[in-house]
Amino acid sequence: MATVTKDNMFRSKSATETKKAADRGAHSIVDHEAAVRDAKTARLRLARLAKEAADKEAAVNTPVAPRPVRKRAAPAARPGSKRAS
Repeated sequence: MATVTKDNMFRSKSATETKKAADRGAHSIVDHEAAVRDAKTARLRLARLAKEAADKEAAVNTPVAPRPVRKRAAPAARPGSKRAS
């Protein structure tokens, strides 16, 4: 073990060294968050594409029921016409 003296025990860091250490820490946090975000985006994209493919396949295999035909209602009589009575 090295001899402990006041010079090597309480070495003060310069401002640039402290700033660089803080920058490295911040960059590592930001890079980690970006990696997590990108992984989540890729996972959700794959899930969405799988769901869209399953929905499309289900739509193709499901028969379409014909729409019921509705009878047209008789036109309403206008006031003052012969039909109104």
